[in-house]
Amino acid sequence: MCFSATASFVAGGALGAAGVATLAQTKNKKQIPVASIPLIFAAQQAVEGVVWSSFGVPVVNTVATYAYTFIANVVWPVFTPLALLVIERDPMRRRLLEALSLVGALLGAYLLYGIISQPIVSHIVNCSIGYTYNYAYPHTTLALYLLATCGSCFVSSHRRINLFGVVLLVSFIIAAWFYTQTFFSVWCFFSAILSGIIYLHVRRSAAAR
Repeated sequence: MCFSATASFVAGGALGAAGVATLAQTKNKKQIPVASIPLIFAAQQAVEGVVWSSFGVPVVNTVATYAYTFIANVVWPVFTPLALLVIERDPMRRRLLEALSLVGALLGAYLLYGIISQPIVSHIVNCSIGYTYNYAYPHTTLALYLLATCGSCFVSSHRRINLFGVVLLVSFIIAAWFYTQTFFSVWCFFSAILSGIIYLHVRRSAAAR
């Protein structure tokens, strides 16, 4: 998250509490992966708090930087379509989500290879954190990333998941437009809103049962 280590740790703690509350609402085991999304956001924010705090401590900073990049670049495109596939009942939408899960898995493997094969450096840019790394075909990679994350939300038959995808895409556009160098970090600033949508989805699903 942007602004400071304190902001990241506070956000991580709040999102962790939201994640526990969301899981507590879960009445169906198939909802557990989706209900875990706020906890992943919480972990991501906490890790970035460590990144903020570890400038000047190279070993800790490097580990935290790679951990944050792994969550942002690998976990989300792999996990999102799979989590939505588990709760989807419509046969046609399931087939689409299976295809998007394959896209996410292949993209995650490619991005993981990039993380392992090159140095990744974090640095402060205008009160936010930027992460320096390079991938071949960055525009194609980003398009596939959005397809696996936002696209899978649009395919879902659950309206609140559709809303989650809309907010995810809009927040991406805002972060990419105004914070080009640090947009992955700033994009996660919207995780509180996104976690709230997931909480509502799980709660309504439990009530419907």
